[in-house]
Amino acid sequence: MTQLHDLRLRLLVQQESEQIANSQPSDLDLSIVQARCLCWLALLAEAHEDQASDAERRGDTEQAMGWFADSMRLRDVIQVVTTIEIPLPESVDSQEGEDDSSGDPPLAA
Repeated sequence: MTQLHDLRLRLLVQQESEQIANSQPSDLDLSIVQARCLCWLALLAEAHEDQASDAERRGDTEQAMGWFADSMRLRDVIQVVTTIEIPLPESVDSQEGEDDSSGDPPLAA
């Protein structure tokens, strides 16, 4: 079952990578990549929580705790990815060749 889950996850990641590459062939927009990663991480965390609930209903406490711990790790990763500051494409284009004296940090996506 775990191997099937791993293969399915790899396929989903590969498909998403191809969609990103095809939609942004010449200029990869990191804010789009970050947003898509957050969507997938949220879906994975939700799926792990569902698995934990199913295991708990079956009385498999050890398995439920494992799934729940994984979902908490995913939530931690979501927090980390959310805090990564990526300049928005418009702000990068408008600042080219200019000295940014405002001191404002890049916007978080």
